[in-house]
Amino acid sequence: MAIAYRLTPYLRRKLKKPLGTIIQGSFKETIDKFKHMMEAEKPLCVISVGDAVSRSLVENNILPQIVVVDNKCMRKDLEEPLSFKTERTVSIKNPEATITEEAVTVLQDSLKCGMRVQIVVDGEEDLLTLIVVLYAPENSFVVYGQPHEGIVVVRTTPEKKAEIAEILRAMENVRKAK
Repeated sequence: MAIAYRLTPYLRRKLKKPLGTIIQGSFKETIDKFKHMMEAEKPLCVISVGDAVSRSLVENNILPQIVVVDNKCMRKDLEEPLSFKTERTVSIKNPEATITEEAVTVLQDSLKCGMRVQIVVDGEEDLLTLIVVLYAPENSFVVYGQPHEGIVVVRTTPEKKAEIAEILRAMENVRKAK
């Protein structure tokens, strides 16, 4: 398994700050606000990263094009993994604090295929948000959970993609070592 990027201690602290707009409140409040945001902005597609936020979206009839989960919530195994009707389910390995080449390729392919895809990660999915934002079509929403606060909505604008590219450049780039 080839590692493309590894998280540095500096970026670990920096990435605790939300990458987009935080919607605070209970699951119901955040979903209601998110629905209003979707109606107003009409995103091209919605992609969710994380089990709790993905489950909340699906249970409220918001069906993301891509769902990235690891079947854990706050690092604890879920009793019942998300049941999400998709056209494709892909399993990948992505160790904690890394982004693998496999994850990058699967996410790029999933974003291009036009099908509803669930990506189940053996390892950690959090950093994959960066890859999703970078490669998602412009004017999409990438949604992830902010523990104990609510959900974060990242709009995939050219400016946001440039910011994410800068973060990835600052990560320990393991590809060079090949």
